[in-house]
Amino acid sequence: MSTNAIIRLFVAILIALGLPLTALRAEDWVAEADEHTILLNDFIFGTGDTLPEIKMHALTLGTPQRDADGRIVNAVMLLHGTGGDATSLLQPHFGDAMFGPGQPLDITRNYIISPSNLGHGKSSKPSDGLRAAFPRYDYDDMVRAQYRMLTEGLGVDGLKMILGTSMGCMHSFVWGPMYPGFVEKYVPLACNAVEIAGRNRVMRQIVIDGFRSDPAYDNGNYADPADLKVGQAVASNVLLLAGSNPYRMDADYPTRAAAEQFYAARREAAAARAVDPNDTIWQFDSSRNYNPAARLHEITAPVLWINSADDFINPPGLGNPAALAATMPRARFVLIPPSAQTYGHGTHSRPNLWMDELLRFLKENP
Repeated sequence: MSTNAIIRLFVAILIALGLPLTALRAEDWVAEADEHTILLNDFIFGTGDTLPEIKMHALTLGTPQRDADGRIVNAVMLLHGTGGDATSLLQPHFGDAMFGPGQPLDITRNYIISPSNLGHGKSSKPSDGLRAAFPRYDYDDMVRAQYRMLTEGLGVDGLKMILGTSMGCMHSFVWGPMYPGFVEKYVPLACNAVEIAGRNRVMRQIVIDGFRSDPAYDNGNYADPADLKVGQAVASNVLLLAGSNPYRMDADYPTRAAAEQFYAARREAAAARAVDPNDTIWQFDSSRNYNPAARLHEITAPVLWINSADDFINPPGLGNPAALAATMPRARFVLIPPSAQTYGHGTHSRPNLWMDELLRFLKENP
């Protein structure tokens, strides 16, 4: 019996005995997940490029439940943001509020699937060997890879729900029209449903150009990602600002000295964990063709779309998400007001800040 199965059995025993759940600690969600590596043959990209094989990596929690016809009926897919991976939504600040007994994604009732999306984590990406010759994938390619991973690799031909953050939020709006009827409901968090343009595209281009213009980039043939000190600094600084909440930062670092000390520590930490430049360029460029607004009306499944008002990337009013939500027959848009408790763009992975809305949605759409 796998460790994950033992944990599930122990959880079930605790529930049956009416005892408190203490077996799962905050840091255990990733460690207790089952790991899957799925190979997809003859993958065709939207550019026309093909690869004889791509790899999709996924972590799962819980056990598949099947109906009388053998179909898995309790699968929920979590989709991470740009630069994330399969572990992103299995972290304590998310999982501890979502995966326990009686919680919205209780792993004794749900089969949680958290993939590393194409270009990310342990899934196929430029740094695996092709470097700058890796096909320029986009969001449509990423969603097609998710679909094939589910149907060909995990035997899942329908999902109870997709919950996606940031890039994963945008993937939800691609999924709906691309695979109608496959997903029962959507919870997209922290994104917009219009073309990536204006400041959003400029921010992404700053990161891309920061690496490409670094003297050590060498057309993608650099020896060590850490050698691109200029590119790494640009990417780290842009992401720090884009993901921050001004109210929280003012509360946490109320003086100039405190703010400078925080930034110095952040800069030092970022330098110690360099990202791969090619992977990052491809990730930030993959949104270039995204523009789902004209097809949102095709999404007939229930949708709970939540943004936060302190989101640097998706500020209130930009693209008018409330009006866009109204084009979907069963969608509701919620805007979380800013406060010292919110996390800017990162509010998407803090369930305590939107749990009431989620519980209401799940009650209305069981």
